[in-house]
Amino acid sequence: MLFDDDLSVAQHPLESVFPIYQKVSAVELTNEEKSILDGKQGPARQKAMEIVVALGKIYGAENLIPIVSAQISGVSYKNLGDPGLEFLHEWAKQGGQVSVPTTLNPAGMDLEHWQELGFKDDFAKKQLQVIDCFQQFQIPPICSCTPYLIGNLPKLGDHLAWAESSAIAFANSVLGSRTNREGGPSALAAALLGKTANYGLHLDHARLASYLILVQCPLQNEADFGALGYKVGKLVQNSIPYFRGIHHATLPQLKALGAAMAAVGSVALFHIEGLTPEASMKHTLADHYQTIEIQDLQDGYQKLNSTASDIDMVAIGCPHASWEEIQHIAGLLMGKKVKAKFWITTAAPTYYFAQRAGLAKIIENAGAHIVSDTCMIVAPLQDLGIRSIATNSAKAAYYAPSHCGVQVRYGNLRACVDAALSGRFTDAG
Repeated sequence: MLFDDDLSVAQHPLESVFPIYQKVSAVELTNEEKSILDGKQGPARQKAMEIVVALGKIYGAENLIPIVSAQISGVSYKNLGDPGLEFLHEWAKQGGQVSVPTTLNPAGMDLEHWQELGFKDDFAKKQLQVIDCFQQFQIPPICSCTPYLIGNLPKLGDHLAWAESSAIAFANSVLGSRTNREGGPSALAAALLGKTANYGLHLDHARLASYLILVQCPLQNEADFGALGYKVGKLVQNSIPYFRGIHHATLPQLKALGAAMAAVGSVALFHIEGLTPEASMKHTLADHYQTIEIQDLQDGYQKLNSTASDIDMVAIGCPHASWEEIQHIAGLLMGKKVKAKFWITTAAPTYYFAQRAGLAKIIENAGAHIVSDTCMIVAPLQDLGIRSIATNSAKAAYYAPSHCGVQVRYGNLRACVDAALSGRFTDAG
């Protein structure tokens, strides 16, 4: 699908919008919606309505529903390429504007500091053209895979059109909002309309868990949650798991769990007994479900790790680092110097807060960088001479070998910071 998720390759627009004809049915439209479809409110909104209605027909939606926000993937030029850029350019020329708060997925570079970070001029030129297209839709040029940390924070039961896999999992699961796994075009279409087709995870019956996951091993840090997410994602694929045995979890740990399952298995919603909002509701588990016991995480760590020892880069922030994570990293780096390149990727507003609080200076004095707007997966790492990375993100560890051509070492934050300081990764930490 054209700029489908954070990592797809651009294809023909029509092929992207009409993936698999599972069910074709009529979608009931209001008079206003019909007028948009007829082109009476301009070509940009007409294209948007065509996309949303087409998906509604394919997936059996009876009607359209209002959304409170959108989050759009397909922002990195690395993933879009020239076909995706041209598609955006042609649509933007039609003059449409988003009608709900809308945020963008990470771009392929830091939009402000790309030169000092070593990005090439020709890549930067195309990336800035992509951002310009989105700005023509009146979308702010703030790029993050954690929109819920920078103001795009929906409430329980809110309907959304979000298109970044980890953000979708977090919104559906931790916040209790409702969104399908939108593609880039459908999320942009929904943003222009302020509506999406009413099917899938917008409906109560589609949010029931078909797997009961019994967690019988300790979970001590974000890397453990990521390894758990890797294992469960592999087992349940695109189904909904219900976890029992997770008693405490921080925001970074929940991010890590959802991101790993979304990347490895296309999980868009999970429930955790006693923690997530819908887990306490009746009938969260389907009438018929399978039970899986997780007794250890060893094979998860093994699958996410290479044998590399020398580390070119440590990459933290996939999904983007929160304020609390940056505070923790600053504490670990205070008064020290890194030997490997060290990126902490985050949203620009979070970076500005870190600057004001003096955390950015501590991190920069150590030789590390807080990098805004991008992440290690959608950035052209090979152009920067990176051949091996260490990360505490299971999502990044899963994607990086194939999408970035690098070897990966996976471990908790302490192990990754130690690797940045020594230039080598060890299993201790």
